[in-house]
Amino acid sequence: MSAGKRLVSVTLDEASIGRANPDVEHERAIAIYDLLEENSFAPVDDDSGPYALKIAIADRRLVFEVTTADGNPVIAHFLSLTPFRRVVKDYFTMCESYYSAIRTESPVKIEAIDMGRRGLHNEGSELLIERLKDKVAVDFDTARRLFTLICALHWKG
Repeated sequence: MSAGKRLVSVTLDEASIGRANPDVEHERAIAIYDLLEENSFAPVDDDSGPYALKIAIADRRLVFEVTTADGNPVIAHFLSLTPFRRVVKDYFTMCESYYSAIRTESPVKIEAIDMGRRGLHNEGSELLIERLKDKVAVDFDTARRLFTLICALHWKG
């Protein structure tokens, strides 16, 4: 992937983000850091990158506002959140179980819960790749980090 087909900035719309607990804030910060360190992000039919991405939720839609690194508009994509509802809800349930388990459960039980959590995370990432396929090309690791951010926008704490 060329140097231009990547994200150099990611911001989350403050109005879209509810109050979050420290675990969610930590997940969000790690996802943004990891995403900026290594990603593959290429809007279809555009070679003006590298890119900046603002993620928001507006009118029950996921908004990906893409600009060049210097702020020139490239495109905005509005994706229905309906296909993500079940996997996000299930992912939140698994995350809550995981955060509860790490305080009191055995390593074997924590590992089992974490495997389920990662499986749901992978499912959400694959769904995101599918929903973006005609709009933005992303690799699996980039989709995983973006899915974490989508969840962070949903989580109200």
